[in-house]
Amino acid sequence: MTPPATSSASRAPQGASPASLLYGDLEQELATTRRFLERYPDGKGSWRPHEKSMTLSRLASHVAELPRLGSIVATSDELDFAKGGYTPANADSAKELVAIFDEQAAALRAAIEAADFAALERPWTLRHGEHVIVSAPKAGLLRTLLISHIVHHRAQLGVYYRLLDVPVPGTYGPSADEG
Repeated sequence: MTPPATSSASRAPQGASPASLLYGDLEQELATTRRFLERYPDGKGSWRPHEKSMTLSRLASHVAELPRLGSIVATSDELDFAKGGYTPANADSAKELVAIFDEQAAALRAAIEAADFAALERPWTLRHGEHVIVSAPKAGLLRTLLISHIVHHRAQLGVYYRLLDVPVPGTYGPSADEG
């Protein structure tokens, strides 16, 4: 006989928040990301390592804005790119990037802390009009579209910094630029 399926909410320890159980690494990743943005070389925004690559300012701005996507996932049922309404930032200074990031990270923290297990089990959809890009439970998409996405682009930013001789901050330990 197979035991009945249980939701993550029924398996959660008493009093544990979804944020603490599912995203215990979020604060470390946000702190590391902020350190990368603090090192941004002001005025170098038009630089790119290859013609197919984003410019430095576009990449760093994307990293700074990614917490906003996490907030959208946590607080809505979908995002439709076809509806427009979003103009990406294109900051070219560490001060601007950190300000964008701090604002978006604060909103993200509040959105994730407010989410309960039932909300995180509901599906969320990213689409462009009728074309569905992804649709899955919010809990997993917050890991993929937020945390893993930030880590991915932060690593790209580290390569850009290395090529520009900007000291790369340590991520999961010291970098070659930190003693």
